[in-house]
Amino acid sequence: MIRKASERGQSNLGWLKSAHTFSFAHYYDPNFMGYGPLRVINDDIVAPKMGFDTHSHRDMEILTWILEGELEHKDSMGNGSIIRPGDIQKMSAGTGVHHSEFNPSSQNNVHLLQIWIQPDTLEIQPGYEQLHVPTEERTGKLCLIASSRKTDGAVHIRQNVDLHTAILQPEHQISHQLAADRIGWLHVARGSVQANQKLLKAGDALILKAGETLSIQNGRNAEILLFDMAS
Repeated sequence: MIRKASERGQSNLGWLKSAHTFSFAHYYDPNFMGYGPLRVINDDIVAPKMGFDTHSHRDMEILTWILEGELEHKDSMGNGSIIRPGDIQKMSAGTGVHHSEFNPSSQNNVHLLQIWIQPDTLEIQPGYEQLHVPTEERTGKLCLIASSRKTDGAVHIRQNVDLHTAILQPEHQISHQLAADRIGWLHVARGSVQANQKLLKAGDALILKAGETLSIQNGRNAEILLFDMAS
């Protein structure tokens, strides 16, 4: 099944344009409340010198992946950083955290994906990680960037989810086999690919059932995110 980009919820606050894969804020679709532990994929474009004022979260694993531009992050844990393309940021909200996010550029938009994953344990101590994933490590192959398994090159999340990314061009072909007890969600962040013989464009997603095999080819300036999740 394909979740088309054009069918996502849309919001436009002037300084913020968002597309919501799943129900979020004022957008509600009972058929898309999440998929497994995956709860939010927001495709956000933030205008220059604008952003999200300080706000709070709790009991959620929050991942930020930058597609274009830069995002300035500050939080109540004392973290302050600039997130750029190729950086994966994880914030475990746990018992509660306050943070703000701003576009520091005076000229350029920042384009990002914000992802929420429901944790397997509540009321944990809040935590933060940020890692850079070199372009060569994610070109033409799946690269693990977030996982419940503590491994180099991936941020640690409190849920049985492996998040992979890849940059794909026409000469690349990749495949991924889901275990019999795991489901998948393929999100095309930009460009286009052919996945399981279906054409997917930026913002489209392919829903994968337990045990399904994923085959991707004919990528054109494509960047994908693949969630491999316990069912």
